[in-house]
Amino acid sequence: MEVAGRKVLVIGAARSGIASARFLVQRGAVVALNDRKPLADWPAAALALKTEGVGQLAGDPPSWLLDQIDLVVVSPGVPTKAIPIRYADRRGAEVIGEVELASRFMRGRVVAITGTNGKTTTTTLVGEMLKDAGVNVQVGGNIGTPLVSMVDSSRDDGWTVVEVSSFQLETIVNFHPTVATVLNVTPNHMDRYDSLQDYAAAKHNVFRNQTPGDMAVLNADDEIVSSWADGLRAHVVQFSVQRELEEGLFLRGRDLISRAGNSERVLITRDEMRLLGTHNVENVLAAMATGLACGAAPDSLRETARNFRPVEHRLEEVAEIKGVRFFNDSKATSVDAAMKALEAFAAERGKVVLILGGRGKQAPYSPLAPLIKQQVRKMILIGEDAPAIERELGAAGPFEHAGDMPEAVKRAFAAALPGDIVLLAPACASFDMFESFEHRGRVFKDEVSMLSGRGSSPTVREGLV
Repeated sequence: MEVAGRKVLVIGAARSGIASARFLVQRGAVVALNDRKPLADWPAAALALKTEGVGQLAGDPPSWLLDQIDLVVVSPGVPTKAIPIRYADRRGAEVIGEVELASRFMRGRVVAITGTNGKTTTTTLVGEMLKDAGVNVQVGGNIGTPLVSMVDSSRDDGWTVVEVSSFQLETIVNFHPTVATVLNVTPNHMDRYDSLQDYAAAKHNVFRNQTPGDMAVLNADDEIVSSWADGLRAHVVQFSVQRELEEGLFLRGRDLISRAGNSERVLITRDEMRLLGTHNVENVLAAMATGLACGAAPDSLRETARNFRPVEHRLEEVAEIKGVRFFNDSKATSVDAAMKALEAFAAERGKVVLILGGRGKQAPYSPLAPLIKQQVRKMILIGEDAPAIERELGAAGPFEHAGDMPEAVKRAFAAALPGDIVLLAPACASFDMFESFEHRGRVFKDEVSMLSGRGSSPTVREGLV
């Protein structure tokens, strides 16, 4: 793809847009960076691009500018139905996202991992597996480093493991992963999509350009994902925690097993894993299937999985104070993710004090009700959607409201008994009160740490065993 001299509008002045604008201007494109926010609210890194020759435009771009644009690069947080994007498309400009832009320059092979839940853990684990197997690998995408920032470090003999969201997959054209893994599809981002089918269709785009020489890794237990198996061009490998498969990876008792033809082998046992919960067994099965597809040896995969610790903000054990354990699952930004977090503690003797709330995604909270009745001592409700959660779940168990995270942590600790668990699994996005789910998780951990300064002696946990 030749970009020198092309007039490009990059929409969205956050991480992805900043990386795209820098990438394009360095290759000779005429670039303007646009965001609806006033310039005073732009990140410093976006404003600094002016010194590199990137134009800056706040507010909706005028039609006269859109008439001149050859290429529009859309950041994932910007809906493709936005009027400026639709206008540019009708005027003949090519409209793509940052992942698609990067893919046109990326060298080597790509692993793409998506799903409603578990993406970051699985992507990180696959990256570690390939690195430990001696493969040249880099990891990024929705997980942190924009894919376009990894182009220069990609190698013809290497792999790039990329976490991709539904938003990023909306705008792909030629993006072609050698291995594409879909973990699950459950209701999420219903504030952006018209239906679950529309959301699933965006996820399905990950297979769009695969060929019979590629590999698709699918969750056999997910009704939507498993339904795609017969329609893909790539070779399909499935995984399951609910049943044995004639071919694929599955859980039998405590053993994670790989079966191919008439042979099978135990890859690892649950007792060897540091990760908590059945959903993390799914993640490990998916990661192992992906690692095998990339050519890694089973024994190497096992060693990596045995040593792998929880990713920050994903069922991360923070501390134990006076017999109460604190877990940070700030990444549980959907109802399904919060359900999986609660299910991970189903075998615990104590109850859960659950911190819920934030900016809702127009998905019902009612699926949480049975788990709350069984496991939750009290709910602590925070954020914009606290009233909606109260309406839908108030009859399922006791609850209190808290005005902010410090108050929520104090109330949760006061409600907990020795042997209980305080769990941050909000089932909501974070943007009503925090910059990101990472920011929310850090504030939670800071407040837990502050409890130790009030006369308690916390035991900080570095991992789950």
